[in-house]
Amino acid sequence: MEKGDSSVRRWEDLDIDILVKILQSFDLFELTSGLAHVCSAWRLACSDQLLWMTLDLSILKSNYIKIPLEPYVYVDCQSDKTLTSLLKICLNLSSGNIRTLIFHYNLYVSDDQLTYTAERCPRLKRLVMPAWNRIKKTGICRAIQMWEDLESLTMPSIANPPYVMEEIARSCKNFAELKIMGPCDMLFASTLVSFLPNLKVLSVRCTLLSKSALVTILDGLKKLEVLNISHCVITEDPPPAPKKILAKLDDSILEKASRLHKFLTCMSDSCIMCQRSRNDEGLMRWYKYGELWKVDEVRSLAI
Repeated sequence: MEKGDSSVRRWEDLDIDILVKILQSFDLFELTSGLAHVCSAWRLACSDQLLWMTLDLSILKSNYIKIPLEPYVYVDCQSDKTLTSLLKICLNLSSGNIRTLIFHYNLYVSDDQLTYTAERCPRLKRLVMPAWNRIKKTGICRAIQMWEDLESLTMPSIANPPYVMEEIARSCKNFAELKIMGPCDMLFASTLVSFLPNLKVLSVRCTLLSKSALVTILDGLKKLEVLNISHCVITEDPPPAPKKILAKLDDSILEKASRLHKFLTCMSDSCIMCQRSRNDEGLMRWYKYGELWKVDEVRSLAI
């Protein structure tokens, strides 16, 4: 074919829809490696909203060490820079279209990184962020205020949950789903009842759960439709009373739960996840179990 032949097609002449289809097969690192700088057409394709409905950062973990004082982790400077750089590229390309944002349970986001992200994801509907060690009260509240469309949150168990739930109740009118990755005690349960009475879906799987907290949830969350307590270590008495682990749920609990559309439970001695929860005393050491932290019996909360 002769040079200058008009039948020769250039990459930038490729139909945008086809190019976007190709880019959908790329992973996050490939997508942010500089493809958008090839030409204006590729930049347009790399910014297509179909590529950015979900930003899944679960492939990225912080390089950290545990320390004895708050925030109990020290994150390597280069690890922080890597996350900041990736966030800047992704959030620039996404043009505010991200609806679902997923962080790894060992990705320790800072206040500045969270604020930067929240400002550029104004239409966020689902947040999966299991590690809050480096996030202060003001940081998470500021982010929640910017996420008026937030409907679903996966979060760790925290010592003082009322401030978060109160901010969600005030700012996120369509909030409906919550997953707690950690113990659910009476304070957490009563906080949910006080501030999120319209909650429809709740998952507290693979963790320590007191019977009194479970009763509070079942009695207080009148609009709850789905409750997942699979593989929980359920205790009869809250501390400081001696801990007695229930082998099965009694009839009074089952009667209270009968109004739910779905009540997901598993307390089987032969279940591997139940065994792991008991061995870890309800404080799951997820680093031992690969990608299992992403699993949930509630489909909408799984990753």
